[in-house]
Amino acid sequence: MHFLPEKLDDYIVAHSEEEPELLQQLTRETYQKILQPIMLSGPYQGRVLSMISKLIRPSTILELGTFTGYATLCLAEGLSSNGEIHTIDINEELVDFQRRYFDKSEFGAQIHQHLGSALDIIPTLDMTFDLVFVDADKPNYVNYFHLIVDKLNAGGIIISDNVLWHGKVTEPLNNKDLSTKAVLEYNTLLKNDERIETVLLPIRDGLTISRKK
Repeated sequence: MHFLPEKLDDYIVAHSEEEPELLQQLTRETYQKILQPIMLSGPYQGRVLSMISKLIRPSTILELGTFTGYATLCLAEGLSSNGEIHTIDINEELVDFQRRYFDKSEFGAQIHQHLGSALDIIPTLDMTFDLVFVDADKPNYVNYFHLIVDKLNAGGIIISDNVLWHGKVTEPLNNKDLSTKAVLEYNTLLKNDERIETVLLPIRDGLTISRKK
């Protein structure tokens, strides 16, 4: 999804950091073999995630929604030397695909995969996080927030993807459209919750950065 004119968007991409070769390989194989490859973060958003992670230098990262591991590897680029990332996905068929690329990277030993429902897994993680990336099923975004906010360290960051939801957030709501309804509720929650401060960025399908006070 592009909210800027295509020429301007192309210019922005051309003047941003290059996509690493391993991620180019991952993208090609995802498009060749995996359904819904559009779910990839993509090279520009991936460089944004990498930059945010590098600025934070997190010791612990939580990712909700692994898909084929593209964003995982981008976020891992900013990990502190002894840091770790815990990534959760419900799709059993993608576990081996993810691990193959994780192990090709320099971060393989720092990436921990969790298979199952994030609603069940998050409460079992006995740790706090410096950075959380939310990019899973939209109807549970609000539920995820309530589970992770108390596990987020002071000054920690939540990055939320797809918060513009293909532009549907500004259109009349169809009450049968549960995903759009959930994204609208989530965006309002991030704006109003006094424990965090939030800015919504029009990057690809919308990225919100929320900082815990």
